[in-house]
Amino acid sequence: MSEERVIVNGENQILGRMCSMVIRYLKEGKKVAIVNAKKIVISGDKRKVIEGYKLLFEVRTMYNPEKSGIRRPRNPQRIVKRTIRGMLPKNESGKKMLKMVKVYNDIPPYLQSEKMISFPEANNSRLKGYYVYLSEVAKEMGWRHA
Repeated sequence: MSEERVIVNGENQILGRMCSMVIRYLKEGKKVAIVNAKKIVISGDKRKVIEGYKLLFEVRTMYNPEKSGIRRPRNPQRIVKRTIRGMLPKNESGKKMLKMVKVYNDIPPYLQSEKMISFPEANNSRLKGYYVYLSEVAKEMGWRHA
């Protein structure tokens, strides 16, 4: 396994397509850093996308229905990481791969001079319909640092 690092620029990239391509690098044993997470796009009408993400806020548990429920990420960084987690194998190798991913809302100063890649297959210019930025979804879900 190589200790190579890949830096992915998430600006105007479709969330699901980009994450599936990031997983290919993780399976090769490469560490991946995703920058500009708040500029990643999700395809679909803004209202429908936000309603879909807010749907799990209404789910409660039988144990303590007033307090408990599913914890839903609100930060764009955590939304991206949660999406990647859902695509990884559910075993020890999946846990190791998830630890090799770092996600940043902006470009950190120490990564600005590095070479970044973006995937042409995941570019939002391929979308013919509506799309919404991840920062808008996070803001609607209660992200305080929008």
